[in-house]
Amino acid sequence: MAVLAGGETNPDVSLLYDINGIAKGAPNWADRAMEFIGEYGILFGLAVLMLCAWWSVRKSKDAPAGTAALLWSPLAAGIALLINVPIRGFVRRPRPFLDHQGLEVLVKGKTDFSFVSDHATLTMALGVGLFVANRKYGLIGIGLALLEGFCRVYMGVHYPTDVVGGLALGTAVTLLLAPLAMMLLTPLTRWVAGTRRAGWLVRAGSAGAGADSAVAVAPGVAGCERGVRAHDRDLAA
Repeated sequence: MAVLAGGETNPDVSLLYDINGIAKGAPNWADRAMEFIGEYGILFGLAVLMLCAWWSVRKSKDAPAGTAALLWSPLAAGIALLINVPIRGFVRRPRPFLDHQGLEVLVKGKTDFSFVSDHATLTMALGVGLFVANRKYGLIGIGLALLEGFCRVYMGVHYPTDVVGGLALGTAVTLLLAPLAMMLLTPLTRWVAGTRRAGWLVRAGSAGAGADSAVAVAPGVAGCERGVRAHDRDLAA
C-alpha cells in the first residue's frame, strides 16, 4: 500500500502503482499495444460497434426508437465531456506522474488535470448509449469502456478514482437524460423512416413514407394497380 505522511495508506495510489507496475514488467511491444488501444483502439472499436448496432437495429420492430437511442449515444458522450470541463477546473487534480515518482508513463505530454478521465467518460457514455439501443452490443461496449479505464491507469496517466469518476459521469449523463433525448429524437427518426430517400437509414427495406403500412397493404395495392391497367386496356380497345 502507498504510505502517506503520518503513516496512513492511500488505496488509490497503491492501486495505481500495482496496475502501472504491470507496464514496467511487460515487454516494449506490449506497452506500445496498450498505448494504442488506450488512446485510439477502443474508440475505433466502439465506432465499429455503433455501425454494427445500427445495421441490426434497422431490422428491429421499432427501428426508429432504436436508431434514436444510437443517435443519443454520441450526443450523451459530448454532453458528458462538456460537463467534465468545469469539474476538472474545480477539482484541479494533477496527473499522477507529477506527484508520484517511479511510474511508467506510456503517453507523454499530458499536462491537463486528471480528474475525471475524459476517455473513461466518453467510452462509458457510448457503451451505455449502445445498451439503451441494443443490449447485446451495449454489453460489449460497456466491457470496452471498462478496459479503457484499465488502460488509462496502466499507462500511468490517471488514478483509478479518475477512471471511476469518468465511468460514473458517462453513465449518469446517458441514463438521466435518456428519457428527454428519446422524446425529442424518436419523432425525428420516425419522420426520416417515412421519407423516400433517407428511410433506409432508419429502417431496413424502407423505400418510402409509411414503410410499415406499405408492407401491410402491398398485395391490395398491387391488385388495384392491375385493375387500373386492365381498365385502361379496355378503354383503349
